[in-house]
Amino acid sequence: MRTRTALSLAALSLAGLGAGTACSSSGAADAATTTAPTLEAASAATVVAPGVPAAELAKEQGRTVIDVRTPEEYAEGHVVDAENLNLQDPSFAANIAALDPDTTYVVYCRSGNRSATAAAQMRAIGLDVVDGGALTDMADAGWPTI
Repeated sequence: MRTRTALSLAALSLAGLGAGTACSSSGAADAATTTAPTLEAASAATVVAPGVPAAELAKEQGRTVIDVRTPEEYAEGHVVDAENLNLQDPSFAANIAALDPDTTYVVYCRSGNRSATAAAQMRAIGLDVVDGGALTDMADAGWPTI
């Protein structure tokens, strides 16, 4: 798990520096693939831009969905089968610590702010998680909602 986390952090650092390139056996990088991580490149390190790209990757990988909004927001509509772990609940840290470390996750919220915070906290304890952004991003990526 530490190796996966280290790889994720290394990939994130490279992406932040603009040095990321798509995986290619020829070594040549298409200019379009250097501006944003691709789903193919991101899947190896599970680092991808939050929002629709991450939600698409998560759907492709069959990740477990976690909604980090309040129970009231969750009741108004959510991704089908999403687990509600309220980021604002004092027990959030304990709740994520109890998650299966061998499962892969995607988190989302209303606008993308809380999901970014939750994803960072989950990565910090070694969980494999992508930030799906907002509920609308998840829906746009094809996740069914109710």
